[in-house]
Amino acid sequence: MPQRNDTAIWSGLFRISAESGQTLQAQIRQAIVAAILDRQIAASMPLPSCRILAEKLGVARGTVVLAFQQLVDQGFLVARERRGHFVNPEVLATPAKPHQKMPDNANEIDWKARRKVAASDMPRPAKLDNWIKSSYPFVYGQFDPALFPTAEWRECNRMALAVLEIRNWAADMVDRDDPLLIEQIQARLLPRRGIFANPDEIIITLGAQNALYMLANLLMSKGSKVAMEDPGYPDARSIFRLAGAEIAPTPVDASGIVTSAIPSDAGFVFVTPSHHCPTMVPLSAERRQDLLARASRHNQIILEDGYDSQLLDEAPQQALKSLDRSGRVIYVGSMSKTLAPGLRLGYIVASAGLISELRALRRFMLRHPPANNQRAVALFLSLGHHEALVRRLSAAFDERRKRLVQAISAFLPEWRSTDSAGGASLWLEGPRGTDSRSLAEAAASRSVIIEPGDRFFDQADKPSRFMRLGISSISLQHIEPGIRELATAAGRRPAAA
Repeated sequence: MPQRNDTAIWSGLFRISAESGQTLQAQIRQAIVAAILDRQIAASMPLPSCRILAEKLGVARGTVVLAFQQLVDQGFLVARERRGHFVNPEVLATPAKPHQKMPDNANEIDWKARRKVAASDMPRPAKLDNWIKSSYPFVYGQFDPALFPTAEWRECNRMALAVLEIRNWAADMVDRDDPLLIEQIQARLLPRRGIFANPDEIIITLGAQNALYMLANLLMSKGSKVAMEDPGYPDARSIFRLAGAEIAPTPVDASGIVTSAIPSDAGFVFVTPSHHCPTMVPLSAERRQDLLARASRHNQIILEDGYDSQLLDEAPQQALKSLDRSGRVIYVGSMSKTLAPGLRLGYIVASAGLISELRALRRFMLRHPPANNQRAVALFLSLGHHEALVRRLSAAFDERRKRLVQAISAFLPEWRSTDSAGGASLWLEGPRGTDSRSLAEAAASRSVIIEPGDRFFDQADKPSRFMRLGISSISLQHIEPGIRELATAAGRRPAAA
């Protein structure tokens, strides 16, 4: 057992890291709590003094003092006058849970044979674990820390933690949502896309994927057929297949999904009309009208994903939902692309009868998304922070997209891009014989992250000469040097600057 002055052992127990996202004080508290609960400190053993521990850890003495004081307040430590800090004996009164060895046959169960849903067989997401450490992260769907509204988000979270606000969200809301958030979505987000909905026509979800999963669970089964853009949103394709649906790949051209190719026997049509995933082309006005007419004629339900629709476009088009007069369009929205993907907050807009069914289903899945997050986002919207953020992001992304197009033209002229206004990515088609997955591996060795295009196609096992470059996470000054490195990885020798 460590002695009080055996500082080498103490500093070994209390390791802290400058790279951790936690404050130094929080790391010290976490280390001490872990050592106590793991029975590494006896109740009779005084902890090192604040001065000694601070010296060994290389932190200010006040940081250790505050950490010790909070642990005293929480009951983990007790302070004894002129003797120092000790572990509270009451904490050690509960016996530690003994380590239970798993039986020898624990790993003999064939869980794949027992499963009813083949989720692990579906295409895996692009691996982007360390994107933030790369020099040139052309990744889509991640945020730029330099553009994140840190001060405004903290303000809204502090407001949500006020005593009266806690009373509003701390109770179990069962199947309801924060009424202020519903009101703000109704008044601030939807009108921009031409959608006007009643409160009972909106439900909050844990992002767009959760919305699609609930819709697939509620409406689809084995034998359902979903017409879907090809290339298209890969996770939506997997979600529908997990529900038992058959996918009918439907081609996309410069005007969006080719509506004449949609099978008449498809019960559902999934589209991303604002900015097609992944080419970013908008669905033309003529195709929109034809899609709605065909849906009415063939009794089809349209699932509209408002992909990248919150950013300001030069010539924004109304959502399909705004043109719908029959209730056939279900609109799925998300705040991931504007606020933060880690927030996992989205919504569905549909007929009141469908929303009521979705609330009943969601109650059995997760009851409701965390109410404290709902209230913080509601305050963020009500204070105008989201409007300001959208303007800032739209301006930054527009400048980045133009710089990216220029760099592609200069260093990868044989690659053809679909440069549609708006959105947060660029879709590129390489010369024949290009394998974008091999290119991605070569680029990664030069600290350039790109997204191969094969995963967006229904036949994802075939090599693809397409790739997607995101602009939401890479700073303006890194775009041109990043494309230079990508050109080198592709086997081209960049021209001298």
